[in-house]
Amino acid sequence: MNFIVSLFKSMPGAISLGLIWGIMAIGVYITYKILDVADLTVDGSICTGACVCAILVSSGVNVWVALFLAVVAGMLTGLITGFFHTVLGIPAILSGILTQLMLWSINLKILGRANLGINARNIKVIVTQLDKSKAIMALVGFVAVVILVLYLFFGTELGCSLRATGCNQKMSNAQGINNKFNKILGLIISNGLVALSGALLAQYQGFADINMGRGAIVIGLAAVIIGDAIFGHISINFGVRLAGVALGGVIYYVVYQIVVWLGLDPELLKMLSAIVVAIFLAIPYVKSSYFSYTPQFKAERKARRFAARATKKAKGGNE
Repeated sequence: MNFIVSLFKSMPGAISLGLIWGIMAIGVYITYKILDVADLTVDGSICTGACVCAILVSSGVNVWVALFLAVVAGMLTGLITGFFHTVLGIPAILSGILTQLMLWSINLKILGRANLGINARNIKVIVTQLDKSKAIMALVGFVAVVILVLYLFFGTELGCSLRATGCNQKMSNAQGINNKFNKILGLIISNGLVALSGALLAQYQGFADINMGRGAIVIGLAAVIIGDAIFGHISINFGVRLAGVALGGVIYYVVYQIVVWLGLDPELLKMLSAIVVAIFLAIPYVKSSYFSYTPQFKAERKARRFAARATKKAKGGNE
């Protein structure tokens, strides 16, 4: 009975962390699903947002100003990755890795040490694990605002052109859309959201650490895939899909908490997450390659069987 009580007591913390990482997952969704770009910058930009927010808040800067500057810093990391990819012609995945490596040194310089604490009792913060109910309400508000702003933005002409770039670059280019600009813009928006998540995470946990972004891309992809698998069939509405991604982050951390509650090794969760992500990414290819029964597939299979029978008859006739 005590085990069940302890599980329910840990749920508010899991929901809070899930909402924070849900914002990060929305950023990953923009690059992975909308732009169709593999961006690994997020492992560094989430830490950049946390470091900027932590150092500013600790220095007496207003928490909202610190949050805004953290988002700006995250946008700059996306700009760097976009510059590497579109201007210098470096592949997107390598551009993200290069920026991520640069950010490790930059984040260390920002903090001035490996980690920095934020005492929520003495420093005003927006969210803290000392008051989980208030944190959940604030984070739900953040998620709602992010979804609303993105929904309105992607309904504009610029937002639609950004989506067109991700769907078909050749067609969008033929329509006069600047694909390079759209890629940079998408990376800026994505990493700005990731940095916002990092700033909120630093406040909630009460510290910023130089290694806190390690493996963030796996959590983000897991949340995107969970959200798409569960909520993607409910509605094609863009806002619903974004909400599903955020809820995917919550589900991920609820499962994480259940794993801890069951006494399993939580250190294996990222490995399991990576395996789940790999399986879900492989399903479309496996389905189309081995289990597809489209008219084209049936026609090709029928043609192969006819050719095999014709070859067999020809061999029999020669004998």
